[in-house]
Amino acid sequence: MTIDSPTEQGREMPTAAHRDQDGDYDWTKYHTKYLTDLDVAVPEVTTAQTRIKISTRKRRATSVRKPPVVQEALDFWSFAGAAANVVMQLGWPEVGYGVMESKVETGALTKHPWKRARTTTQYLAVAILGSPEEQEAFREAVNSAHRHVRSDPRSPVKYNAFNRELQLWVAACLYVGIEDSHQLLSGVMTEEEAETFYQSAKTLGTSLQVPNEMWPPTRVEFDRYWNYACQRVVIDDTTCDFLNDLVDLKMISPLIRLPFVNLLRFLTIGFLPPMFRAQLGLEWTEDDRRRFEHLFTFVSIVNKFLPKSIRFGGSRWLMRDLRRRMKHDKDMI
Repeated sequence: MTIDSPTEQGREMPTAAHRDQDGDYDWTKYHTKYLTDLDVAVPEVTTAQTRIKISTRKRRATSVRKPPVVQEALDFWSFAGAAANVVMQLGWPEVGYGVMESKVETGALTKHPWKRARTTTQYLAVAILGSPEEQEAFREAVNSAHRHVRSDPRSPVKYNAFNRELQLWVAACLYVGIEDSHQLLSGVMTEEEAETFYQSAKTLGTSLQVPNEMWPPTRVEFDRYWNYACQRVVIDDTTCDFLNDLVDLKMISPLIRLPFVNLLRFLTIGFLPPMFRAQLGLEWTEDDRRRFEHLFTFVSIVNKFLPKSIRFGGSRWLMRDLRRRMKHDKDMI
């Protein structure tokens, strides 16, 4: 069922049919279109195929160290995998064609890459750092743009940007990217730490149309959802060409792109899980992976000597920009 308006999408609580015998919410019941058998499905792919391999040191545990939360993960380098994350999101055909065929010219990735980068990173900042009022204001701005993003009779797949399952997939991609960058910089988390980190990140989905009860309730359930959802990733020739142009940053002026293209391409491929790289025909060796991890080990050492005002300056600027736009009633996206 495709839902056509934010009102119909609703942020209402689930009905009694969504509760199990213990009264808890069955989050899988929300998946009525794309992953209809999620409640019983056993993924055919594994985390080794759907996540990047991180073999850096374990996260240092001390008696005074705070539990890891997503709010502490938004430093400058957390955005290093932004292009890779867009590639992952567009792996679902409905999201891919929704972006490629978008009629919202002002937010088109190929025509306005810097604006698109700003709005995407600003969404991350607002979803994680914003107040409920700021999240609601940004949600309404996104809704306004999404009203125009739906398939037409010529589209090879049917899509509607208000579909909550598509939005959950996008939010899940964002979570994976943030968790990966955080572990590369701060060390691999234990299962308990990963659960704490995960529980702090629900607003990545709920800041859009995804109800809290639709977000996988535990980190283990998220892994199952992620692996099963990745089985829907299909990158056809049209999408492959579009995404390879994105990997090579061809939408950016050569004067800006050429000095950084090798580093940015390296970062983008490094943040892509194996199954995504395979569908795009991108090569990545074990030596590449080690160099990738060594780069982030170096960055993590440098980070220790940088004040938070520098490390988190980008996220804070994005929040100040949002508040300025809200104050002066300017477009947010």
